Amino acid sequence: MHLSRTPSEAAAVAAVEHPQADDGEPSEPPRPVGASARALPLYVPVRRCPSGFALRVFRSPLGARTAVAFTTERRLSDVLGTDQASIRLALPAVRALAAPLGVGLVSVDPQLTAPSAHPTDPAALPDTGPGPSGD
Repeated sequence: MHLSRTPSEAAAVAAVEHPQADDGEPSEPPRPVGASARALPLYVPVRRCPSGFALRVFRSPLGARTAVAFTTERRLSDVLGTDQASIRLALPAVRALAAPLGVGLVSVDPQLTAPSAHPTDPAALPDTGPGPSGD
């Protein structure tokens, strides 16, 4: 069975199979590609909800809904901050969680983020004063 991967997923699998040290050299010898390599856990951002945790869903630069996963905890904190909660899941598990939400895209190690366009905290909304008086 052949699995098709997006370029970022293929890069993530390659990064997991052949991790690079800071000096650009492999930090460990290459391992054979197999089912166990594809099942290595990734760091997946989650949010608290009444029943525990829920998968966070983001938007790609083109506006498509996407789940995200990171190959290292440092990459996750560099992009989303040190306070971001995460869990470790293999790529197939991330896809399984995202599918019922209508999300078919999983972005691995995304680097571009922006703050939410709409504040989620009502206290953060600007005070516009009283509405029109209708005079």
